[in-house]
Amino acid sequence: MELLYQYAWLIPVLPLMGATLIGLGLVFGNTVNQLRRASAGFLIALVGIAMIFSFAVLWSQIQGYAPYIRMIEWAVAGNFHLTMGYTIDRLTAMMLAIVTTVAFLVMIYSDGYMAHDPGYVRFYAYLSLFSSSMLGLVVSPNLVQIYIFWELVGMSSYLLIGFWYDRKAAADACQKAFVTNRVGDFGLLLGILALYWATGSFEFDVIGHRLQELIQSGSLSTALASFFAILVFLGPVAKSAQFPLHVWLPDAMEGPTPISALIHAATMVAAGVFLIARMFPVFEELPLAMNVIAWTGAFTAFMGATIAITQNDIKKGLAYSTISQLGYMVMAMGIGAYSAGLFHLMTHAYFKAMLFLCSGSVIHGMESVIGHHPTLAQDMRLMGGLRKHMPITATTFLIGTLAISGIPPFAGFWSKDEILSSAFAANPALWGVGWLTAGLTAFYMFRIYISTFEGEFRGHKAEIHQQLQTENLQNRGVFVGSESIHVQESAIESTPADPSHHAHTSHTEFPHESPLTMTLPLLILAVPSMLIGLVGTPFANYFEVFIHSSDTVMPDLLQGIEGFDWNEFLMMACPSVVIALLGIILALLMYWVRDINPAAIASRIQPLYSLSLNKWYIDDIYNVVFVQGSRRLARQVLEVDTKIVDGVVNIAGLATLVMGEGLKYLENGRAQFYALIIFGTVLGLVLLSAIG
Repeated sequence: MELLYQYAWLIPVLPLMGATLIGLGLVFGNTVNQLRRASAGFLIALVGIAMIFSFAVLWSQIQGYAPYIRMIEWAVAGNFHLTMGYTIDRLTAMMLAIVTTVAFLVMIYSDGYMAHDPGYVRFYAYLSLFSSSMLGLVVSPNLVQIYIFWELVGMSSYLLIGFWYDRKAAADACQKAFVTNRVGDFGLLLGILALYWATGSFEFDVIGHRLQELIQSGSLSTALASFFAILVFLGPVAKSAQFPLHVWLPDAMEGPTPISALIHAATMVAAGVFLIARMFPVFEELPLAMNVIAWTGAFTAFMGATIAITQNDIKKGLAYSTISQLGYMVMAMGIGAYSAGLFHLMTHAYFKAMLFLCSGSVIHGMESVIGHHPTLAQDMRLMGGLRKHMPITATTFLIGTLAISGIPPFAGFWSKDEILSSAFAANPALWGVGWLTAGLTAFYMFRIYISTFEGEFRGHKAEIHQQLQTENLQNRGVFVGSESIHVQESAIESTPADPSHHAHTSHTEFPHESPLTMTLPLLILAVPSMLIGLVGTPFANYFEVFIHSSDTVMPDLLQGIEGFDWNEFLMMACPSVVIALLGIILALLMYWVRDINPAAIASRIQPLYSLSLNKWYIDDIYNVVFVQGSRRLARQVLEVDTKIVDGVVNIAGLATLVMGEGLKYLENGRAQFYALIIFGTVLGLVLLSAIG
């Protein structure tokens, strides 16, 4: 077992090595492009080996193997010592298994989804680099190393969101993601430096211990320590798309769907929650910081859910769902429910990856019917009835929908219920927000499912096509079919939503099921989406014992079922299930049975409807304040630069020119002339002295 841990550094290095080799092949030759499937197979194999290695590490931790850390001295300057290395503990083992599993399945799926894209090999190289960056972050033993891989994760996401960089929407989206994350990352960097200034260490446990000593001794105020912690929290706020830095994540849907699944399930957004978990020894002793974290998560969860209920783009609906679910995880961390937040991170990774891959399968099928339009192929108003034509995709999407809605015994029920139970014990107001959000989640997820897979297929209706195109061109309008809507997308573009399908998709009468390379990952992900929650049931919570224990063998918790308080469990679980069922029933009545008219409701609550449809106007506010404001400031600075700065420089240059022109006549090389100048100068000084 010691040998396994000594070579655990290979887990992040293997995908990095593959990305480097394939990347060099792309730069210096065309061989890898000619061997497309071989190049992809090579990278998939390396991630697969890393996955096997990760599960071996996870199994050893389950068996009670002690945490392992290996360090090398990286930089020394006087008393300053900076070390690098890797650490393996139970949190690391769990995250390694999640990241490698999702990355491996996404890479298999991508073979079918990106099969005809000219950037097929480049996409795989980016995926491998992205996976390596996240794995490196997971094994990092200190804040400096985490920050390095934190930035590599951000760079990789930038490359993948803007993968189709020739599309303006994709180019704008990756820039938006990059700039928004720079705000959070700057706060994280300031927080890291502030904590080092206060404690003299970058190690997580050491920082937490020394910070408490400084607070107890009066050397550091609690308010200042909390401020340092909140600065660090700004990093997760951006990476995990929490309010107010959440605006980049929905636009990130401009990237290929496989990368949307990887970002939303196991890499970019999971990095923020993971950092909070790593920094928990620092946060947990600072009540102010914990309250900020908890309420940020609660507000984000509610806001994301309220926006998701009016989305018509299937991927953007899932994107706001991710924002909401991440809010649950952050709220759990803020109330001290460390294991509950991580448990939801694990369950969410599997069912959200499956949901996004299902959406990619739907888009793949829709483009065979309606052609290549970036808005229409993802618009749920043109879908419907796909369950008959895409049964595997529909069934797995329904499993994911039940899981995220919190319906027992699916995975999401157990993790979400644990968060709500902890929230009720910590602060009933937080529980109320989470409980209401649970109902909204069930409503909008079943709205997505019904609009996509049930009823009549609407992709053939020419009048809907015409209406949607008119509304897109106007960027406003009311849908005359099943519900009232305002179109959020820009005008129809001529470029395909997914250029990967441009070369091979032919028009068919109805969408068709995706190939095996795309459906197999869906079927595999359906298994943990249904069953993995059973490892964290309140009456036999193996997950909590695993996360909180450091070096003990997992006990047989099933022996304790007889003494479990079922009344307390049912008192907390029943309200969350009831609100979820109410959300499902409302969605059924509105979008399947159609006993309730969504258009009538929208017209009665027009201000609230518009608030949701326009994403709480946050993007509009940011556009006015930051985008247009910075442009106005830039124009004013340009005026100052051209009229004042350039004016001063030009005057100085002119004065130098004039003086130079005048002085050159005085420098003629004649001694008599110089003597005359000296005589005149002396005479002038004498006259001035006499006058004075």
